[in-house]
Amino acid sequence: MVKVNEAERAIGLFDSGVGGLTVLDCVQQILPAENLIYVADTAHAPYGDKSVDYICERSQHMCDLLIDREVKAIVIACNTATAAAASVLREQYELPIIAMEPGVKPALAISKSGVIGVLATAETAHSKQLDDLVSRYAGEKQVLIQACPGLVELIEAGETDGNKTQKLLQRYLQPLLDAGVDTLVLGCSHYPLIHQQIQSLVGEKIELVETGAPVARELQRRLSKNNLLNSASDSGKVQVFSSAPSTQLELIFEQITGAKVLAERFE
Repeated sequence: MVKVNEAERAIGLFDSGVGGLTVLDCVQQILPAENLIYVADTAHAPYGDKSVDYICERSQHMCDLLIDREVKAIVIACNTATAAAASVLREQYELPIIAMEPGVKPALAISKSGVIGVLATAETAHSKQLDDLVSRYAGEKQVLIQACPGLVELIEAGETDGNKTQKLLQRYLQPLLDAGVDTLVLGCSHYPLIHQQIQSLVGEKIELVETGAPVARELQRRLSKNNLLNSASDSGKVQVFSSAPSTQLELIFEQITGAKVLAERFE
């Protein structure tokens, strides 16, 4: 039996930093009535160069923080945390946990050349999760995985349009372009924040695949199945927490949502 007020509880989302805000944006568009709590582990970002055990520990800490605030579901708004910790979290917690995965399947479906590229953090690039996706869906098609160390750090620092980001992107993208990819998977929630920069380098003929909207739709499906959708007519409220001061987090939140927010600290 669902409690009367349970559907009004917030949905929790967490990421290592600002990247998960791209997922929050998709959730707000698809589920505008939902209250949201976003947790950024800024003090420990990025996750891409951390060990699996470390990522699991931090992910559990943020889930505990969200559960203390009585969320009704948790979204792992981070590909790296999904690859490292999703299975562990689902074993530990009873509430719905919606995770991300690189959009390999949809990218393969739209590719005409049969060659797609996946941009990911080092941890995601070498994860069993991504390996399983490729094995399950690639068939005769080719999936080229490009680890992108350093890219998340630049995005977190707000250097999305700087020369460093441009040069790093060129370095990571050129081998994929030389191999004939016609579709690119943005396999990290941070990368949609530099969608335009990537598109300008690869050209308009190359399709970019993001995963925020599919995650939001899966969240909608799970909440509906459990009678947990918020039926309020007003727009939901958003709270933001960060493990370190981050003006970049507040700036990107405003750029994405059009609203101002003050990130509260957590340890």
